[in-house]
Amino acid sequence: MKQSSISKSILIRSAIPGDEIDVARVHVRAWQVGYQGLLSDAYLTGLRAEDRAKRYTFGPVSKSRSKTLVATESGVIVGFATVFPAQDDDRTSPAELNALYVDPDCWKRGIGAALESAAGASLVQLGYRHAMLWVLAGNVRAIGFYESQGWGTDGTSRQAEVWGITVDEIRYVRSLDLSATGAPVVG
Repeated sequence: MKQSSISKSILIRSAIPGDEIDVARVHVRAWQVGYQGLLSDAYLTGLRAEDRAKRYTFGPVSKSRSKTLVATESGVIVGFATVFPAQDDDRTSPAELNALYVDPDCWKRGIGAALESAAGASLVQLGYRHAMLWVLAGNVRAIGFYESQGWGTDGTSRQAEVWGITVDEIRYVRSLDLSATGAPVVG
């Protein structure tokens, strides 16, 4: 069941040039808190938003390019989601939810669910009907969240290098279909 309680002060919009450092701060902070016990403390402590921000490019969106949505509260970025064409060799799904992170101080407020729904709607607008994502193996919080949003594992796992570290990941998939309200739902 989708979460629906989100503060009326939360706004979801497309990321724009200039959002890079704020998105990176959320990204790094979410890793440092969310991946405790899954990745080494030394590695997590060494992550820097300034380094991560250099990897982002926000601008025009197309079916062949990534799209990042940000959740803001009182003008401050508190979460983001990035979607793009899937990079997997087997192309099980043509679209990927590549990242979804919320600042740990804002967890359990419905922001992640709102971002996941908006990301799905963006994919539908770009013409996609199926999506996939990779989740860090052992990340019980994320697995529970994605399953509550209608994602299910297809049994595929891999080792991937992410931010200079090799991690084990599990693939999740879902169909995108528009409900009567226009929000994506599991098909």
